[in-house]
Amino acid sequence: MSQKRTGLSGLVNMSDPREALDEVKTILRSINPRFDFSRLDRAHSIVTELFAGRYPGYRGCNTLYHDLSHTIEIMLAMTRLIHGAIVEGADLTEKHVNLGVISALMHDTGYIQTLDDTEGTGAKYTLTHIQRSVDFTGLIYASDPYFGGELDNFRDILFCTGLGFRIALINFSTPQVKMLGHMLGTADLLGQMARRNYPDKLVHLYREFVEGKVPGFESEFDLLNKTQQFQEVTKERFENELGRVYLYSAAHFRARWGIDRDLYSEEIDKNLAHIRWVLENHPIDSRRYLRRNP
Repeated sequence: MSQKRTGLSGLVNMSDPREALDEVKTILRSINPRFDFSRLDRAHSIVTELFAGRYPGYRGCNTLYHDLSHTIEIMLAMTRLIHGAIVEGADLTEKHVNLGVISALMHDTGYIQTLDDTEGTGAKYTLTHIQRSVDFTGLIYASDPYFGGELDNFRDILFCTGLGFRIALINFSTPQVKMLGHMLGTADLLGQMARRNYPDKLVHLYREFVEGKVPGFESEFDLLNKTQQFQEVTKERFENELGRVYLYSAAHFRARWGIDRDLYSEEIDKNLAHIRWVLENHPIDSRRYLRRNP
């Protein structure tokens, strides 16, 4: 195995949404060689057009943290968890897989403003974007013969990404839908925190929090300083609220790449170590040093 493929960022060129989609399809073919990609292709097209400002009635993405690349990261992370679960024997049908991966594509559509919404950016919806994402998903699939009866399941899965939402209160329709919700809540955290540019992107996240009136952060430095604490909260959430489905990522990397390690955890640890180094050595001009150079 080449040196290039020993780390997460060497597996797929995440700067190209089509390459990420191709990897998702490769994974899904390994689950089912006859997998029907028509619904995934349609959802991917809708979301890419929406974020680009080419979907009728919408302005396009103007948030620099919750952008299209974030959505694509979460789509791939979700697919990897689903694959790992199936490798480990989970009973998930093709419809379950479609429901899970498309939920990942739809999970941040609530940040996108309509054409007549010209005040500020989509970041103002930070605290309400999940319900907006549910509404947009319903708009797309309410009359769909395949997904029309799944709107409540879409809702329940999407709400698992809400950090302040009590997942235990959700009355999931089936154990499989519950697993998919746990997976999306997990993928949303793994995908963003394992991005190689996660430290650098936190500056944009702080600005979104300011516009969205998210309490608890006094400055960019304060958000950086609390990232380690956030990781501890995340670990507890993985264990106690999200069904420990994060463990399926290792099964995916072993089956897909022959790598017997959890690459998401490794990359998150590297990002947190870099943030700690910046805070300890450059507290005054931390922004200059946040980018992890190749």
